[in-house]
Amino acid sequence: MTSQHPHGRPAQHASYGELRAELDSLTTEAFRADLAEIDRLPTLDIARIMNGEDATVPAAVAAQLPRIAAAIDATAERAARGGRLVYAGAGTAGRLGVLDASECPPTFNTDPGEVVGLIAGGHGALVTSVEGAEDSEELAAADLDAIKLTADDTVVGVSASGRTPYAVGAVEHARAVGALTIGLSCNADSALAAAADHGIEVVVGPELITGSTRLKAGTAQKLVLNMISTITMIRLGKTYGNLMVDVRASNDKLRARSRRIVALATGASEAEIEAALADTEGEVKNAILTILGGVDAPTAAALLTDAKGHLREALRSAADRPTA
Repeated sequence: MTSQHPHGRPAQHASYGELRAELDSLTTEAFRADLAEIDRLPTLDIARIMNGEDATVPAAVAAQLPRIAAAIDATAERAARGGRLVYAGAGTAGRLGVLDASECPPTFNTDPGEVVGLIAGGHGALVTSVEGAEDSEELAAADLDAIKLTADDTVVGVSASGRTPYAVGAVEHARAVGALTIGLSCNADSALAAAADHGIEVVVGPELITGSTRLKAGTAQKLVLNMISTITMIRLGKTYGNLMVDVRASNDKLRARSRRIVALATGASEAEIEAALADTEGEVKNAILTILGGVDAPTAAALLTDAKGHLREALRSAADRPTA
């Protein structure tokens, strides 16, 4: 048996007593004596208490905004040169990463391989607990090797406790490869933050139900992951103002949204919008550029390629084109 790692990292083959002592030291595992009789309260009172607890989460996130912003800027820099954004976690943390990754293709028209969610135990762990998977650093390394991690990628280890071996192992392996690393946890002085280039510790305090980190900790992680993916995509030119100009129109609702986005961006008539979308094969960003830039579809595509997808830059280039 090995001794416990500094910064609270779990020891290999730790005994039950050692693990219990470690959990006892975590804020996310703390017992709230004031809520010990919560099961005897009326449902409305419990809901009010729970709502009050949830209301404290945004302030905890706000305290970490400078660290979050620095991590996003570094992530966007890597992504601009083709790097991927990879989330790695176990249990709730892993599911939140997979959720965020899965929502990027329809929202920002990313390739499914550009934002990746890895969960300990594989995709089956999304719906069924895979016992022991979170305890393996080697599994995290193998999962990252399987996607051929490179130095241009960013790996975000996500763990409420900040001690989950799968998340810590993912960050350590990624850092050894030369990838950018971010450690997102909900305890101060965590092993995960210590292992990462950018440590983000959103300390939300003890949970309503002792140790149930799918609650406040899960909400905090979701808020930060929203920021990481969304602001990275903004930096990459995936939006025009606050419009989702890279939306992928894969169903009727999204096709209707595409037309609305073009209308909001251009103020064009329905006929102009339909014609522009038809000419650009439904590409919202290209359609906007044809209308606002007064160029044809092939020219719009070329200008956007030159601008690396940034619509504002492409519009400036269109305006600077010599007139006939």
